[in-house]
Amino acid sequence: MHVKSMFVRLLIVVGLLFASVAPAGAEVAVVLNSADETVSLIDTNTYTEIQRYPVGKEPHHLMATTDDSHLIVASALSNELVMLDPVSGQIIRRVPKISDPYQIAFSPDKKWFVANSLRLDRVDIYNAADFSIAKRIPAPKAPSHLAFDRASQYVFVTLQDANQIMAIDLKTQSPAWTLPVGKTPAGIWMTPDDKYLLVGVMGSNYVEVIDWRARQSVKKIVTGDGAHNFQARGDGRQVFVSNRVDNSIAIVDQQTLTLVDKFPVPGGPDCMEVSRDGKQLWVTSRFIRQVQVVDLGTKKIVRSIAVGRSPHGVFFKTHAARQ
Repeated sequence: MHVKSMFVRLLIVVGLLFASVAPAGAEVAVVLNSADETVSLIDTNTYTEIQRYPVGKEPHHLMATTDDSHLIVASALSNELVMLDPVSGQIIRRVPKISDPYQIAFSPDKKWFVANSLRLDRVDIYNAADFSIAKRIPAPKAPSHLAFDRASQYVFVTLQDANQIMAIDLKTQSPAWTLPVGKTPAGIWMTPDDKYLLVGVMGSNYVEVIDWRARQSVKKIVTGDGAHNFQARGDGRQVFVSNRVDNSIAIVDQQTLTLVDKFPVPGGPDCMEVSRDGKQLWVTSRFIRQVQVVDLGTKKIVRSIAVGRSPHGVFFKTHAARQ
């Protein structure tokens, strides 16, 4: 009886531990803590961190695979991709020999997987089917973020320390052209109509609008100091812009190319995620070890969640549309 009783107690303890990692019915938000080299898993129902575990050196950005079966974490200094379960946030497998992946994305035609190697001044093109290398392209002075045209003809890359954007022809896998933009360009975003690139000019206070077919800058939308990154609202019209120095989030209309709203978010707001119902915006506060949850009806912060150092990418599966 004593042995049986001990076994039953052990099962209960194991069950409780498992429940603390993945509560029944809870959705998990995945947050990358770049400086701690960890992932935080947050219960989106209770707004509490339920687990934190090591994931590799300098995890910065993350995205789902084209079939949504895996969540990819790019661990830059570990030179690998870490595949997570997009629902539970647990590690499934690792893909080694991915050199310095900083910002990552699949081409719309699902043929190519592109990784910016910011530290190595290079853009790497991989075959999306198996992550085998297809071409390494020199991209001097800190290739940062990337975006594609709808036809998957080009990938556009911000060159953060060169104050330029570069277009790479995916058919020839070679640079097509470069264009000067404002100081320290970071995030880059294609409007849903495929007409304009929006570039967050982190060294100033605006989003630069690029007519990429004409290869010229056509407008500057003032959003706030340190204009950095983009996240679609999911309505096909508005996009959020994080202003890291201004400590604010701006909303830009992608049809009129104008600023329509702005609200404060502290701590160097960086990456964002929008709930499927469009009611909440989750924002990583890079400088204060927090994630902010914003009620988009009131534009007020309703939760501040403590995470690790330098939180960067954030993801949950039931997100809004990406345009």
